[in-house]
Amino acid sequence: MKRSVAVVILAVAVAGCARGQKGPDFETWFVDRTLRVDYYHTGSAAGEVFAVDRMYDQGAWAGPRGRLVDLFGLGRYAVKVYDEASGKLIFSQGFDSYFGEYKTSDDGVAGVPRTYHESALLPVPKKPVRFAIEARDRENVFRTVWTRTIDPADASIIRERPIPGVKVVESVRSGEPGRKVDIAVIAEGYTAAEEGKFEADLARFTGFFLGFEPYKSHRDRFNIRGVFKPSGESGCDEPSHGSYKSTALDATFDSLGSERYLLTENNRSLRDIAAHVPYDALVIMVNHARYGGGGIYNLYCTFTADNPWTEYLFLHEFGHSFTGLADEYYTSDVAYNEFYPAGVEPAEPNITALLDPDALKWKALASPGIAVPTPWEKTAFDDLGKAYQKSRREMNERIARLKREGGPAAEIARAEEESERMSREQADKVDAFLKASAYRGKVGAFEGAGYAAKGLYRPEIDCLMFSRGRKPFCKVCEAAVLRTILSYTD
Repeated sequence: MKRSVAVVILAVAVAGCARGQKGPDFETWFVDRTLRVDYYHTGSAAGEVFAVDRMYDQGAWAGPRGRLVDLFGLGRYAVKVYDEASGKLIFSQGFDSYFGEYKTSDDGVAGVPRTYHESALLPVPKKPVRFAIEARDRENVFRTVWTRTIDPADASIIRERPIPGVKVVESVRSGEPGRKVDIAVIAEGYTAAEEGKFEADLARFTGFFLGFEPYKSHRDRFNIRGVFKPSGESGCDEPSHGSYKSTALDATFDSLGSERYLLTENNRSLRDIAAHVPYDALVIMVNHARYGGGGIYNLYCTFTADNPWTEYLFLHEFGHSFTGLADEYYTSDVAYNEFYPAGVEPAEPNITALLDPDALKWKALASPGIAVPTPWEKTAFDDLGKAYQKSRREMNERIARLKREGGPAAEIARAEEESERMSREQADKVDAFLKASAYRGKVGAFEGAGYAAKGLYRPEIDCLMFSRGRKPFCKVCEAAVLRTILSYTD
């Protein structure tokens, strides 16, 4: 009970501060429509450039009307919209992008350029505006990297109806868009014959999502809609397994070279399908049994629908995409290089470089008398994972090789069963270890977070963002999620 009260007090205090700040008036600057700006984002770690693709006038504005300027300063990028005549900031939104992650990959760091298709959503302005994108530099300071003028009367803005052949399934309707968090669950890898499976998976998804805190206590603040466009084949691409499928969104494992990372680069198809509903958050539910997913802040999250870890996968990845939470783990392989530069405080609410221990960013939730940084059983924990990570890599490589080479189905099935057994046993060992910690339930600053064993800290010994399995958010993550919900609906 004390935990819930503390979390709610902190989140409501943040929301209260936001209400006290008078922002732009929606009716003064915008009409109740959504302007979608599609653009190309090209470059590498050495530099980046932007170019408009197309712009669309589509549907009612789903976002909040009372909170037009970003409250939280999260994401490695930000869209900012200024009235052209006065220069007044009238809309902003922080976000992360696929390109932003690519910049930190081996190829990105080496200067190999790539182009990604991206979209920004904003209310349709009444008058010409200056549209800008800002990016963080290595010191986490936002710098303007692209601007252009947008005239809402421009004849090149596409005003046609959404693409045909898409079905909308209402899962939860709590109220009008603009007053609720609108989640669109997009079907990926479901054929026309599997429409019924998609609807059953959507119902299951809705149940476990609204049964998890803090979403459970605020279920009346959510609208959830399924969006179904049939794929030509079931599943998704698995390049390292030599398997490719024709699907609605071209989702693929092995994104950025990580075998479990499941993303799509087909942003245009995603946005064209999603345009059938109002949305604040995009979820891509992939019709597949393999462990995989991904989440990028204010872009989308993905998860596989039929894996034993499906609930954890979605809830963890949605923490990234909806709230901007960082990964708190540090022992697993990832595709990034220096995702968080040393000596720079991360923007994410649930990790810190602890540059000033006396000004801990979640100090209001810290346990009384806790040491900062907080000593914990880190050496023993690290030893627990070393052998498993090596065995896991070897098993993943074996399964991929068997599939690429057309190995016997029975041998592949045994290898997959063994991989799942290893995963579950390791998760059980980790849970037992963390539950036995003298610091369980304490909020402090525990070293090891954000893919780094040293120099980054997390709030609690364990959390949904730290280790795999059925477990709650830590207090800091829960407060961040709640304040995000309130920012859309309060």
